[in-house]
Amino acid sequence: MRDIDHSANTALCRDCLTSFAGTAHRCPACGSPRVVAHPELHRLVIAHIDCDAFYAAIEKRDDPSLDDKPLIIGGSRRGVVSTACYIARIKGVHSAMPMFKALKLCPEAVVLPPNMEKYTAVGRQVREMMRALTPLVEPLSIDEAFLDLTGTERLHGTSPAVTLARFARDVEAEIGISVSVGLAANKFLAKIASDLDKPRGFSVIGAAEAKDFLADKPVGMIWGVGKVTQRQLQADGIRLIGDLQRMDEADLARRYGALGLKLFHLARGEDRRTVSAASKAKSISAETTFDVDIADAHELMAHLRRLSEKVSKRLKAAEKAGWTVTLKLKTKDFRIITRSHRLADPTRLADRIFRTGQDMLAREANGRMFRLIGIGVSDFADPVLADPDDLVDVAATRRARAEIAIDDLRERFGTGAVNLGLALAAKRRGRDPSPPDDDLQE
Repeated sequence: MRDIDHSANTALCRDCLTSFAGTAHRCPACGSPRVVAHPELHRLVIAHIDCDAFYAAIEKRDDPSLDDKPLIIGGSRRGVVSTACYIARIKGVHSAMPMFKALKLCPEAVVLPPNMEKYTAVGRQVREMMRALTPLVEPLSIDEAFLDLTGTERLHGTSPAVTLARFARDVEAEIGISVSVGLAANKFLAKIASDLDKPRGFSVIGAAEAKDFLADKPVGMIWGVGKVTQRQLQADGIRLIGDLQRMDEADLARRYGALGLKLFHLARGEDRRTVSAASKAKSISAETTFDVDIADAHELMAHLRRLSEKVSKRLKAAEKAGWTVTLKLKTKDFRIITRSHRLADPTRLADRIFRTGQDMLAREANGRMFRLIGIGVSDFADPVLADPDDLVDVAATRRARAEIAIDDLRERFGTGAVNLGLALAAKRRGRDPSPPDDDLQE
């Protein structure tokens, strides 16, 4: 494929992919207004790609009658919003908002439960299209990733900017959803850029403009600066990134330690992190928010059993096993309780995950009301080491072998072929626990 020289061009039509010089607001070739222009456009190689309102976009794709309606994906009225379409976002609805608040803001919204199997399948389609662009793809979640397109010009016969515009166009045509692209000098700036012009955005932040661009932005725009850190910085009179830019590196380090050094460089648009295709999930977990607060220990155990089966299924599918089991509970006043236990051997069996969580839950289920329960496995190990026969507890070995047999039945006849007593009880007493909020990150 012939290399194309873009050195004199600073603008790109995102519809017909024509590159041209100047800053025209419409493409001279096709007349499209979807033009991106920047002096560093064809020299930048780091991108962040984020699917637009991912879950909602998939549901609207599959049901055109939803196209002009506000759509919320999430749990029941006691749950939280997973994703809201842009129509609902105009009303103030956003991810992680309690559902009752979302429905007050947008009572006419259509609410659908998450379909994680469908979303994961679409996410993998998008991921494979990314990997066709470059092997350096670092997923952050099911619907977003960093890409490093260094050295891909000869492979694709064009600059990374054109390759990314073509990718966005192809995703819409082949998968039926849209993405927003951030192209920049590093990961920090690319992540910011992808959020500037959603949906169907393509924004560029070059190295030369980074410091000036960031100066009037709030410190909360810095990746990793959460609400607690924002309050700490604001107490010290630091509200804008420009405030950080005026501070000495030694002063920031003295005040905030390692965080201060990080803030010094990010405030100037400096980020030395590389895009790593080896990024892996640190844990696999599942959780559910109840329709009504639960205090009954037996009912909590029933939900725990069903969630343990979900986690086990994902561990087996990902060919993973973990040393540590973590129980998560949220009280009726939104206080989060976590308890962890490290096993003698790594596991991926639902029975061991459940029994470990059961012991921890028994100490917490003392009559308190809970609105959420979750279970997860972390500290991954080689699955070859997982779940050796227990020479002391022969019953545990029998249960492990029975679970393998049940897995085989479910593989052949469907997941509903076998339901264990406790898990079935959870399904009958309330709603089926919702898909996890923190799914496996590939």
